[in-house]
Amino acid sequence: MIRKLYSSILSQRQNEARAELHRNMIRREAQIGGQLFGQIPAGVRREFFCLDTHTWVWHEEWKDNTGSLQSRTTRYDVRPDRIIKSQNGRYHAVNLNEATNLVRAIQEYVGRVKSELYGVIA
Repeated sequence: MIRKLYSSILSQRQNEARAELHRNMIRREAQIGGQLFGQIPAGVRREFFCLDTHTWVWHEEWKDNTGSLQSRTTRYDVRPDRIIKSQNGRYHAVNLNEATNLVRAIQEYVGRVKSELYGVIA
C-alpha cells in the first residue's frame, strides 16, 4: 500500500517536472524566435514560436506614449492548401509574399532553436 502511494506521488512529481521543463523550453524557444527580426527595443517583449504541429504565434508587447501596456498576437494556422492569419479577432488567408516570409522565418527559427537551445548543428 505504501509503495503504491509512494509510486503514485513519484509519478505525479515526474509528470509535473516534465511539464515544467516543457513550458520552460517553449519560453526559451519563443525568446529565440523573437530575436529573428532584429534587435528588440528596450521595454518591448517579442516572441515567435511553434504552438503545435501547424500553429505559429507572433506576440509583441510594449508600452505606448502614455505608459499603457499594448500587445498584439498574430496566429498563423498552416493548412494543406493555405495559411490562415488571425489577429484582433479577424481571420484571412495570407498572400504569397507573406507566406514566403513566414516559411523563411520558420526555417530560421528551426535552425537557431536547434543550434542555440538543443546544441544540434544543422
